[in-house]
Amino acid sequence: MAYFYCDFRNSKKQDISDILASLIAQLSAKSDSCYNIVSALYSDFDAGSRQPGDDSLIDCLEEMLKIEGQPTIYIIIDAIDESPNHSGVVTPRERVLGLVERLVHLGLANLRICVTSRPEADIQVSFATLASHTISLHDQDGQKQDISDYVRSIVYSNRNMRRWKEEDKKMIIDVLSQRADGM
Repeated sequence: MAYFYCDFRNSKKQDISDILASLIAQLSAKSDSCYNIVSALYSDFDAGSRQPGDDSLIDCLEEMLKIEGQPTIYIIIDAIDESPNHSGVVTPRERVLGLVERLVHLGLANLRICVTSRPEADIQVSFATLASHTISLHDQDGQKQDISDYVRSIVYSNRNMRRWKEEDKKMIIDVLSQRADGM
């Protein structure tokens, strides 16, 4: 299994290069065959004195995934919507979506891919034909209740907020819960 979280607070955790490097490192740590592929890439780039480009990293990842006789490989990319969808001819998010699309099109029987995201239109369109299973928690009552419970716990446990009037606390809980939009 290899996991990557696209963190909105860290620009390095939103880019395809970092996703690729992380997935490759995780897979190589669990398999001698994968390690050998990374080692060859390292040698090809003058023992690390040159940085491989995204295409080289994608090729490396694909080569790892295609090793015969491997058990099922799970790749999880969490919060793909945190990858920026602005700036550039091809946005960072489009590049990440393209990577997922490319991995799915490999058609490997032992590869399972799980991607999580808010229901952004570009992501939904991209995955409409790719996904064999989709689950939406966005508008689920349980999700909404969890958000409301979390906001309530913060309002009632925060030292400063505990002094507020009861109607102000209720208003804050109601407004933040309604406007959370599933997050």
